[in-house]
Amino acid sequence: MSDDDFQKLIKESVLTIPEEFRKKLENVTIVYEDWPKSHQLGKLSVGNQRSLILGLYEGVPQTRRGHYGVGGTLPDKITLFKIPILMVAGNSQNVKKVIQDTVIHEVAHHFGISDETIAKLTREKTSQKLD
Repeated sequence: MSDDDFQKLIKESVLTIPEEFRKKLENVTIVYEDWPKSHQLGKLSVGNQRSLILGLYEGVPQTRRGHYGVGGTLPDKITLFKIPILMVAGNSQNVKKVIQDTVIHEVAHHFGISDETIAKLTREKTSQKLD
């Protein structure tokens, strides 16, 4: 998949975020890299375990920050990792879904939602679809 096509899917995925949340995205940028850098992996590794990382939120969640104020405050950053996403997707039809899921997951972190809560909400959503 070309970089342009991947970037287009990221932009489309952001537009699928409900407007009430999309409007509240504040001081955050969404970028992509082919692979996580070593310092990014270091933030996520637990002991000697490392897993395939699809995305990473770096910043101060809205629930823990005060007002940024005036000045050169760098934006929070959400990075999607292209090659791991393509590996997990397995084929071109699944890439869009994996990108959407990853964008939503990382945006949830921007709003202060933990991995545990995201997993719980995902399970609940899945069980509702099965009913």
